[in-house]
Amino acid sequence: MDTLDYLVIGTITADLSPAGPVPGGTVTYSGRTAAALGLQTAVLTTAGPEVNMAAWLPGLSVTTVPAAETTTFTNAYTATGRIQTIHKLASPLRVADLPADWSEPAIVHLGPLVREVDPAFVQAFPNSLVGMTPQGWMRAWDEHGVVSACDWAEAEATLPHADVVILSTEDLLDDQMLVRFRALSRLLILTRSAEGCLLFSGAEEYAVPAPAVTECNPTGAGDIFAAAFLTYYWRTGGNLLEAADYANQVAAQTVTVESMEEKMALVTATGHQIAAHQHE
Repeated sequence: MDTLDYLVIGTITADLSPAGPVPGGTVTYSGRTAAALGLQTAVLTTAGPEVNMAAWLPGLSVTTVPAAETTTFTNAYTATGRIQTIHKLASPLRVADLPADWSEPAIVHLGPLVREVDPAFVQAFPNSLVGMTPQGWMRAWDEHGVVSACDWAEAEATLPHADVVILSTEDLLDDQMLVRFRALSRLLILTRSAEGCLLFSGAEEYAVPAPAVTECNPTGAGDIFAAAFLTYYWRTGGNLLEAADYANQVAAQTVTVESMEEKMALVTATGHQIAAHQHE
């Protein structure tokens, strides 16, 4: 690959649905969003032999670390939030797994889901915009695979090296975790579903609202937000508030439809429409 705009690192998942397993995970939603927004996109992931990456991640360059099985989730949405259950786990991802010609992407997005991504990746890209959605380092699961928030002991050694850290309210164990992570991060973004997001940059704090929409399927919205934010932030040389507004609008539209293909069609259409409007 001559130029690499967006590299996302993390396990792909098989998300169980009534229609059978569907591709999921940060690499799927963020990777396909970046590609839909016009970026040359690559994925470093891990999966079992049954996964057809060309079908699951069309148009993306993919390096797969082989695993005996694919990380598999169930996502159940209730009145009190999402309940996630892990059924299978793939392999860990290490810096040594990175192809040599992928060492200098414009943007790198660390997207762990089940502690599979080595935090050492955060220091492996000195010439890139380094973004992370660290939810997978902040998760524990019980003997039944039910996921819950937990402390992240490596936060102090990891967060200061990222340019952008993106979390959701459901990732946090408690309010003190937000205070702690804010102090460690150069730029911290807290997504709040229909309420939009909060931006924490040094001593500054900004609230950026999201448009009101009718929700159909929110799966992947946080990862779509992250990719849209990082893309716009990079393209504008660091326009924080415009990037947040752009990402809010793109992600909000995608929750109004059910399927991946519908979501990506909206990413393309909405992303280009908003970008054109913001530059009128």
